[in-house]
Amino acid sequence: MKTNLTYPIIAKEGWLFLGLSVVASLATTLWCPTASIPLWIISLFILQFFRDPIRPIPKDKNLIVSAADGRVISIEKTTDPYKKRKAIKVSVFMNVFNVHSNKAPVSGQIINKWYYPGKFFNASLSKASSENERCALLIETEDKQLITCVQIAGLIARRILCYKEAGSNLLKGERYGFIRFGSRVDLYLPENAKINVTLGQKVKSCQSVIAELY
Repeated sequence: MKTNLTYPIIAKEGWLFLGLSVVASLATTLWCPTASIPLWIISLFILQFFRDPIRPIPKDKNLIVSAADGRVISIEKTTDPYKKRKAIKVSVFMNVFNVHSNKAPVSGQIINKWYYPGKFFNASLSKASSENERCALLIETEDKQLITCVQIAGLIARRILCYKEAGSNLLKGERYGFIRFGSRVDLYLPENAKINVTLGQKVKSCQSVIAELY
């Protein structure tokens, strides 16, 4: 199914970085073409980092999609530290070559939002979930299921952007935030959710199915 959700194909968070980089590259090219090569490489890196392709979104309301591009680094039964309930945690790690905009894993209403300043450990480490800077959204679906979606900063990522507040409604696949130059998203799912991914699997935001709700 094709989505009617639209957003710039180059994320707005990258326009300033890309503009400055291209201007510097052009100016250096006029002065010394050879010296401009590293700057053009940087410009290409920024362009690919801030790309944000529009993708098809699974229609079934019981399907939970990935909130981020990356690799699944954790699937475990644990306690949701935000809702204080038993849950299954699925973590996706983003490297610098992944798309870094974050998409809603389900449709629903944001019941609560938490922001915690913190450290900047490598986001692939388990302690990043509890010690790094992070922003969590508790989403309630139409069927009263609760999903906690957590943006986590990392070693390189130093800027979490979340554009939604408690009380806002989200559509599955809707762009709601960005982690500039990093790093990880944790999903805390109901205990009875059927997990559809495996450790090490590569996933795409709003397209890859992480789990099914019952």
